[in-house]
Amino acid sequence: MKIGFIGGGNMAGAIIGGMVEKKVYEGSQIAASGKDMMSLENLNRKYGIEITDDNKVIMDDCDVIFLSVKPQVLPEVIAQIAPWVKEGQLFVSIAAGKTIAWIEQGFKKEIKLVRVMPNTPALVGEGCSGFCANKNVVEEELQIVKQILDCCGTSYQVPEHLMDVVGAASGSGPAFVFMFMEAMADAAVAGGMPRDLAYKIVAQTVLGSGKLMLESGKHPGMLKDMVCSPGGTTICGVKVLEEQGMRGAIMNALDSCIEKSKKL
Repeated sequence: MKIGFIGGGNMAGAIIGGMVEKKVYEGSQIAASGKDMMSLENLNRKYGIEITDDNKVIMDDCDVIFLSVKPQVLPEVIAQIAPWVKEGQLFVSIAAGKTIAWIEQGFKKEIKLVRVMPNTPALVGEGCSGFCANKNVVEEELQIVKQILDCCGTSYQVPEHLMDVVGAASGSGPAFVFMFMEAMADAAVAGGMPRDLAYKIVAQTVLGSGKLMLESGKHPGMLKDMVCSPGGTTICGVKVLEEQGMRGAIMNALDSCIEKSKKL
């Protein structure tokens, strides 16, 4: 089994790094192509993968091919590689907003296709991806893709109509979390804390809170209530956030992301 990447950007690098570091695939079983040879050479040095500036090499040599280019570049790439598709090849697209039907139409032939929405925490092995597949993909092939995605975090199979929601919640979500973290750190600095310490404390607080929710299985509202002592400091802060519409603002932000994704 050889895994190929057309495009060698950050997300491709995160997935490649996860596969090699988790020893699911060796560097010699992975190849990547692209125009940015500096990025590809870095991947070669770090993980020992094969690199090329020729997409045909990937098409000729690889069984699973990740389409890891930006959505606006994808039409050009599909038009180029479509004539080189071999029977049995499995394609994995990580392009935001590009549906299975849209990609199939670009190839103008029957292909095996999995659509994935990853997120940037994959860069540190804590990604969260959603994926769905067309009718030509069998369960064994789905498990191959899931195994690869799980090398850099966790992944969940979802119906395609939820992929735009996955993109909003996990794809765009980190930006909103970072804004929240920055605001918390700014408040800590205003209270007299050195900025570097504020960032570390806030980051660990967010990390620990997420882990507590996942490992306890408790509803986030219940976990919030555990922190809110009667007449205490936390419930006073919660009251301010409710008065200023925190929940509604977050929900509106995700709604905006979902609508934009549908238009890509």
